[in-house]
Amino acid sequence: MSEKTIAEMKIAHRVVATHHYEPAPVEKGYANRTLHVNVGTREIKEKPVTNEMKEKFTGGRGFGLWLLWHAVKDTTRWNSDENEIVISPGPLSGITQYPGSGKSLVVAISPVTDQVIDSNVGGYFGPYLKFSGFDALEIQGKADQDVIIVIDGQTGLVTIETAPDEPADTHRLAEVLTHMYAVDEKDMRNVSVVSAGSGADHTLIGCLNFSLWDVRRKGVRVKQAGRGGIGSVLRNKHVKAVVVHAPQVRGDDNHPGDLQEIQATGRKLHREVFQNDSSMERMRMRGTPHLVEVMDAFDLLPVNNFQFGRHDDTKHIASDVWVKWFHQGIPDGCWYGCTLACAKTVEDFALSSGPYRGEAVRVDGPEYETVAGVGSNCGIFDARYILEVNFYCDTYGIDTISWGTLTAFAMECYERGIITKEHTGGLELTFGNIPAALELLHQAARGEGFGRIAGMGVHKMKEHFAAHYGADIAFLNDIGMENKGLEYSQYVSKESLAQQGGYALTNKGPQHDEAWLIFMDMVNKQIPSFEDKAEALYYFPLWRTWFGLNGLCKLPWNDVEPVDNKKKHPPKEAAKVPEHVDNYVRLFNSMTGRSITKEEVILQSKRAYDFQRIFNIRLGKGLRRFDAQPYRAAGPVSVEEYESRADRYDEQLRTEVGLTIDGMSTAEKVAALRKYREARYERLMDAVYERRGWTKNAVPRLETVQMLGIDYPEVVEVVQRHL
Repeated sequence: MSEKTIAEMKIAHRVVATHHYEPAPVEKGYANRTLHVNVGTREIKEKPVTNEMKEKFTGGRGFGLWLLWHAVKDTTRWNSDENEIVISPGPLSGITQYPGSGKSLVVAISPVTDQVIDSNVGGYFGPYLKFSGFDALEIQGKADQDVIIVIDGQTGLVTIETAPDEPADTHRLAEVLTHMYAVDEKDMRNVSVVSAGSGADHTLIGCLNFSLWDVRRKGVRVKQAGRGGIGSVLRNKHVKAVVVHAPQVRGDDNHPGDLQEIQATGRKLHREVFQNDSSMERMRMRGTPHLVEVMDAFDLLPVNNFQFGRHDDTKHIASDVWVKWFHQGIPDGCWYGCTLACAKTVEDFALSSGPYRGEAVRVDGPEYETVAGVGSNCGIFDARYILEVNFYCDTYGIDTISWGTLTAFAMECYERGIITKEHTGGLELTFGNIPAALELLHQAARGEGFGRIAGMGVHKMKEHFAAHYGADIAFLNDIGMENKGLEYSQYVSKESLAQQGGYALTNKGPQHDEAWLIFMDMVNKQIPSFEDKAEALYYFPLWRTWFGLNGLCKLPWNDVEPVDNKKKHPPKEAAKVPEHVDNYVRLFNSMTGRSITKEEVILQSKRAYDFQRIFNIRLGKGLRRFDAQPYRAAGPVSVEEYESRADRYDEQLRTEVGLTIDGMSTAEKVAALRKYREARYERLMDAVYERRGWTKNAVPRLETVQMLGIDYPEVVEVVQRHL
């Protein structure tokens, strides 16, 4: 990389707004102020973090929801000037003594759901933002040209600068800006960049890349806030990047109430990771792709747009394949001190297509969701293809989960004749067609051809196919794997009613980070009744929400366990990993100086969770009808799907439904099973809403809102309007 070129780029910048501030130490996990940047009006200002914000909304996702609520109107949409991107790390973010403590949460109104989306992300930006003096960053307005926001925590200066010459795509832009704003090579690790890319310019499923400087590899790596199109919001605001230049990280930067207790709790988990990981998930070697063969074995790996759950060719994309690709022997954590180190990378991968064809690049990943989404779900079992798409989605700023699911949907539509070559511009979008799938991605990034339509996401594709191609919207709704406008993540939920709820009864849409209950429900049969499922769908989404309030990764919670966890506790309790729950309570209390219990952890989450539901209702969403799921998430849509598991489904019709099926055609069986499963899902909705303290229309009851202490007049007004 030419330093002269970078210097020339920097000279071309024009500073259009500045804000000086006095850097101050973090106290008990909080910087006690937030930063608001309006790139349209060029206003930069600080806001105080009140005790009420801490007590009611904790941090992270909670702060994001609170700030966004006060920034927008009932009529705000994703591309409105007043829509915000809020990035907030949380009070536990930045701990260097406990694995998985470098997360931050991003909140905005989404272009695909038209409601609030939240997305968690690793990388260095969140902790660096806090250590530079701010518990949250609000980005509002719309610039008249491409700009970057620079937060220099070493000097106490925030600027908005024009950025006319920097490359758009992340793998180049993040490198350029890291070199541009670091004082010297040693200072590179103190710079983190948030960016999107050319794909976020032309699609609604843009992701944000959060960078970290890898001192061993001497280059940039990135982690993604992938869900809901927040990268598209960033580019719509004409923000090319956000840069934070932080002071050198020290182990006590959070100035916790009891550092020794945090260190002791961290040592305990580090020992578990070192001793147990190799006999459990082997995350340190395989990362999350260890799930590929597990999901295949239990008929849960999405194949051909979630029609099937396993495939004979899964071995070609299983974890043993990825172990050979991953660069081993170098720590792979996405924050200091994370010994679980699941953020795997592939070095010197030679690209075979697109604008960077022939370049040898670093690929950050793939994660399981990417392998399953762009791989098996599209009928493609080729590791090189998956790596190519993984790289391009990242650098273009496109969510790999949404991209995999929407590509699979388009492929099924093509194979069923719903769309043709005339519609796709000649692309043969059959399952397994690698050249066509790659070209579709590059078209989407350029905003051209059928890629422009695909880049709208599954929900808007369905509307387009029905309006312009005469497609049957009812059938498209059955096979289009989206809920609330968000594409499904990569688990087949047909045989787990609890997981169906864990996807579709969410606030943001079907994302596995809220409730992953397949094994408790389908495999281990631990939650058989509706009440059992409702209790699980109360506890686990709230427990997982808590990670997003505090800036934590959930993987150290249950991807490595004490060896005696399942022996010491009954099965349903063991699923909570009680010793690790105790760890997190200790961490929070030791950091903040408060004294909460594990029960109060759930109440902390419920405040934010129910507030988000009410926020969605305020925006015209959030009610029961928006929790409807595509039927493919619940059961077989087609004869082919039914017959792929005919013995299982026939037995269910006999024993669960009580039908005599002799003489029934497969189509009749499909219809009978559907009637049963749809009624069962409605009963689940009623049970879950009741357990959550909501009405049958999914509105938090007034007494629930009062109990949580979020009965602000404007919140109560929204609730009362819908009771």
